[in-house]
Amino acid sequence: MRRNRWIPLLMAGLLAFPLGAGAEDTILRLDPAQKSQIHDGVFEGWGTSLCWWANRLGYSDTLARMAAEAFCDPVHGLGLNILRYNIGGGDDPEHSHITRTDSMIPGYWQNPRYDEDSGTWLWDYDWEQDRNQRNVLEKCLACGKDMIVEAFSNSPPYFLTNSGCSSGARRAFQDNLRSDAYEAFALYLTDVAEHFEKEWNIPFQSISPMNEPDTNYWGAGSSKQEGCHFDPGTSQSRMLLCLARSLEERGLDIVLAGTDETSIDTQALSLSRLTPEALSVLDRVDTHTYGGSNREFLRSQVLKAGKNLWMSEVDGGDTLGQNAGEMGAALWLSQRICDDLNGLTPSAWVLWQIIDSHICHDGYLGRKDTGMVNVGGGYWGCAVADHDREELILTMKYYALGQFTRFIRPGSRLIRLSGSAAAALDGDGNLVLVLVHSGGDEKTVRVDLSAFDFFPAGSVVEVFRTSGSMAEGEHWKELEPLSTDESGFTAALIPCSVTTFRVMR
Repeated sequence: MRRNRWIPLLMAGLLAFPLGAGAEDTILRLDPAQKSQIHDGVFEGWGTSLCWWANRLGYSDTLARMAAEAFCDPVHGLGLNILRYNIGGGDDPEHSHITRTDSMIPGYWQNPRYDEDSGTWLWDYDWEQDRNQRNVLEKCLACGKDMIVEAFSNSPPYFLTNSGCSSGARRAFQDNLRSDAYEAFALYLTDVAEHFEKEWNIPFQSISPMNEPDTNYWGAGSSKQEGCHFDPGTSQSRMLLCLARSLEERGLDIVLAGTDETSIDTQALSLSRLTPEALSVLDRVDTHTYGGSNREFLRSQVLKAGKNLWMSEVDGGDTLGQNAGEMGAALWLSQRICDDLNGLTPSAWVLWQIIDSHICHDGYLGRKDTGMVNVGGGYWGCAVADHDREELILTMKYYALGQFTRFIRPGSRLIRLSGSAAAALDGDGNLVLVLVHSGGDEKTVRVDLSAFDFFPAGSVVEVFRTSGSMAEGEHWKELEPLSTDESGFTAALIPCSVTTFRVMR
């Protein structure tokens, strides 16, 4: 593995498109009538959560600047324009059970107390808390374009919970926000949002108050992270309504998003159980796609409700491909993107945390970092932060992600396909097509554009490809352009590759 210091340098018309099989020709027909209907068809962009990697490396201006350039620069980097900022709940200062070096996110509260006379929770604020995450956020905002910030919460502050612990309830399948603290938690989130906008000029476009709420993941004393269960229906509805009222009372025009369930199918269930009043204040559905499969059902649910839809979190440590080597993790991520874009047609696609592993001899806060990932296998994240050398180590997963993010830009309009392909018309009317080939043989693909009336014969087709390894592979390599004939173009895909075609209008 080469260590790289970051230097800026279709239904009718749809065809199942598995590119992992043999070398026979495949015909792919694209139809502009299959454009996305979500968010009026307009794609808002690509992103990553800042939780938890920004909390881990934000102490270093050097690493924060490298991360901003690598992830948000639209020319030299990935061009991510969506950042999910984690409003930490903050655990009891006497607790020490969270053992990851990055996931103990501080809360902004100080001196919490309960006023018996008024029956209200009170606290002061220390706005110097969480400066690491904010340092990364500010550098990313300065580096990128068309930037969007979403705030989200994993847990209320510990003193507002039933267990007295921000990692969950004593019984993980039970609600952990105290029944008398919904308004107080909504106030906490509103205060943070208002402070970010008024004092730091960082407006939140949206806010999501719950994270994977209908699960039994979140238990008191967890070694991993903050978390809080909310039952679908009454509890989730009450949280959304409380936050909506709090934002309105403060005059904050912020999109209310939710409910960020871990699974596509769980998200569909939670959405169906919201009260009519809660559904009316929910502006956008945020879903994770770690599990479940019924993307089409959730998509139709969202359209019927007249809501926007984001794929707000996913990643994984899996691989795909035949003898793919370092491309294995990259191909898995690329296929997941294709599945989500085609099945959900979300207006945004957001990776979990783009850095999941850290290298540091001394560790952090008395805890040990996980060290370098096995780039020949599966791993979470797309880069590794080396704190000893103040370097970012990029991987082939990073470059595969860029095959999508650098070309399907905000303002594009997704075109539904299926299988191992994703397509969109960009803001200039150019067609972007990304093909993922996980097979071990070269494959020829015939791209049929006869349904389009604005790509005449002789149109230029730009070609960019990622394949191989970090040391010897292709990283967004620009190849010789192709040219369309009367009905499209033909392209050859090399084994274990991700190739982007841009048909110029």
